[in-house]
Amino acid sequence: MFAEIKGLNEECGVFGVWGHKEAAHITYYGLHSLQHRGQEGAGIVVSNGEKLQCHKGLGLVNDVFGHGELEQLHGSGAIGHVRYTTAGASDLTNCQPFLFNSQTGSLALAHNGNLVNANALKHQLERQGSIFQTTSDTEVVAHLIKRSGYETLEDRIKNALTMVKGAYAFVMMEEDKLIAALDPNGLRPLSIGRIGEAYVISSETCAFDIIGATYEREVEPGELIIIDDNGLRSEKFSLSPKRAICSMEYVYFARPDSNVDQINVHYARKNLGKELALEKPIEADVVTGVPDSSISAAIGYAEQAGIPYELGLIKNRYVGRTFIQPSQELREQGVKMKLSAVRGVVEGKRVVMIDDSIVRGTTSRRIVKLLREAGALEVHVRISSPPIQNSCFYGIDTSTKGELIASDKSVQEICDEIGADSLEFLSVEGLMRGIGRPDTEENHGQCLACFTGQYPTEIYPESDHPYEKV
Repeated sequence: MFAEIKGLNEECGVFGVWGHKEAAHITYYGLHSLQHRGQEGAGIVVSNGEKLQCHKGLGLVNDVFGHGELEQLHGSGAIGHVRYTTAGASDLTNCQPFLFNSQTGSLALAHNGNLVNANALKHQLERQGSIFQTTSDTEVVAHLIKRSGYETLEDRIKNALTMVKGAYAFVMMEEDKLIAALDPNGLRPLSIGRIGEAYVISSETCAFDIIGATYEREVEPGELIIIDDNGLRSEKFSLSPKRAICSMEYVYFARPDSNVDQINVHYARKNLGKELALEKPIEADVVTGVPDSSISAAIGYAEQAGIPYELGLIKNRYVGRTFIQPSQELREQGVKMKLSAVRGVVEGKRVVMIDDSIVRGTTSRRIVKLLREAGALEVHVRISSPPIQNSCFYGIDTSTKGELIASDKSVQEICDEIGADSLEFLSVEGLMRGIGRPDTEENHGQCLACFTGQYPTEIYPESDHPYEKV
């Protein structure tokens, strides 16, 4: 969806390939399919077996690699990154992958997630003489790897990862190997694929489809994957206490054609809509979803409720981010440029508007207003996830609890604020059933912290999070 209006942003996407003669081009297409995870910067590092080359820049993948840059990147191994940044950190210095050079060789590093103890580690490293060049927590890991006394890169990485806490999916590369690592809780998605004899690593499986790769398996929590010319091998650097993949991957972030932990995102969202219809029914004439991430849930709601589904809201795909301005008046105009209500569908109708989440409430209020201006008699808002009441410290842009409308308002108060005739959220139990993980005793591999406040790792005060989320 239009994340810059909605106010909920994913951290980044990572991609890697080893053993393909067109590694840079494969990575380009992989990043293109992960563009929904970050639109503010992109980069690729390639290895020809002797040296690493890097090109990265601000903007979309097409903007960064639209002028013949790929033709200059030669090698059979590559890693890539698409990036979302927080305010104040949108500069080339923080674009990934990072490339570090030393007398003992080069290391490229790309990261999806957020390290909750990065600030404490940075202070420790600075006291030991480290000088940091970026505001990204990813650089902290590079310093930890370099300072480790172990002989092999794999052992240095494993040692470094035992010191960091939080969410991370890393892809790293030296001249002669590619390495991937997932945090012990598996908070972020990361999958392994094959294209011919080459191996591929990706934040989402939708990237495999675009490059013609086959899905092999998920990277396991606490697992280190090492890929070189001899093939793939796996090592454990941590025993996973319990898988806790982010529930919002299913609700909002991942593409509907991806499988996250072997669960198809479209069907998960459709089932969330069905659960929502069972839990929170309403008499209405038409169901519509907020494009794009809520369409699947809206279809499921309509099917279960026996109410016609219609395209009551249309997204304009040719409007850039320049229309999203700081003033309230221009923001209102920005929503109208991004989204239109279809008068012929909603006029004179009782409308059920399905959305995947409410963060600050501003977008919901504007969309309800659009539907009323188009002639809707009633607007009933149904949300296919529980209320987001708690900060996320694992790479999603909700690190300040005060900005979450559900943190201090009741459902009725939120309903009044967005101007809807009624508002209901899916329960946590309904969320688990819809995704297909109803075993609430063990949470069956889900992080529900933004809904329940129960975090799978130790967390640190908000004042200890100066880094951008990547």
